[in-house]
Amino acid sequence: MRAARLIKMVLLLQARPSMTGAELAEELEVSERTITRDALALSEAGVPVYADRGRAGGYRLVGGYRTRLTGLGRSEAEALFLSGLPSALREMGLQDAASAARLKVSAALLPSLRDASDSAAQRFHLDAPGWYQEPETPELLPAVAEAVWDDRLLSARYRRQDAEVERELAPYGLVLKAGVWYLCARADGGTGTVRVYRIDRFTAVTLGDERFERDEDFDLPGFWEERAAQFARSILRSEVVVRLSEAGAERLPYVADRAAAREALAAAGAADDEGRVTVTLPVESANVAYTQLLSLGPEVEVLGPPALRERFAEAVARMRGLYP
Repeated sequence: MRAARLIKMVLLLQARPSMTGAELAEELEVSERTITRDALALSEAGVPVYADRGRAGGYRLVGGYRTRLTGLGRSEAEALFLSGLPSALREMGLQDAASAARLKVSAALLPSLRDASDSAAQRFHLDAPGWYQEPETPELLPAVAEAVWDDRLLSARYRRQDAEVERELAPYGLVLKAGVWYLCARADGGTGTVRVYRIDRFTAVTLGDERFERDEDFDLPGFWEERAAQFARSILRSEVVVRLSEAGAERLPYVADRAAAREALAAAGAADDEGRVTVTLPVESANVAYTQLLSLGPEVEVLGPPALRERFAEAVARMRGLYP
């Protein structure tokens, strides 16, 4: 632990002209007294760390000292490619590996390029969860992530409806979708088909010592895109017929399933004399359609099914009573 901290301290000082004890303590998550002891230990080991005294003082490396400890380990190299996803790295327990990788890259760069990471961070940030959500990190995510990185089989207990099931999984990849973590894994110890599991439904995870043989042709982004499209289609089990104004047609993709709404609008006939188009829209259920279409207000008229039209008529009557 201390050796890793000393290396990180040298890399920090190599990447910057000078750092105060407080800055180093914050970066390394230790006390300033520990920084003083670490600087002394580095000096005794032959690393020329110099401490400038006074209010504007700090620590620096003397004489353009350069360490050769800049080779990236596998975990650091892998984490580096995820360095634009700080929250995801933190949730998977990879923030230390990513931090070490960035420091090593910075140390290997020319002085004129060492601000590249700060420059990029000032210009790009990914916030994966949707608005109005407070995503919770699944407690078992770090263990699952470790199994994914190491290609290790894991046994998992999984909540499915009102029961728990146990599966031996070959974990192929993790996906963060709108703040929710999913695992794409082959069941039955790697012999089954690839399935998708919500990690927040895992109740227990045990990592095995055995590693599985990864199918090198497996394309995680392609698999997820195809499975997400299938899922979106599979839940649209009902249909409603609506008559939309021009404004309603424009807003429909923002209140209903976007792909289904656009396809329904493209298949609609010409507008009538009032400028409205009649659309047959796939929906998850009548209840979901009621909530979605109600937000369009007078820009939509529900034509069918009859029960849904009656429900809208009742809603309109209640609203009229609120505005006599």
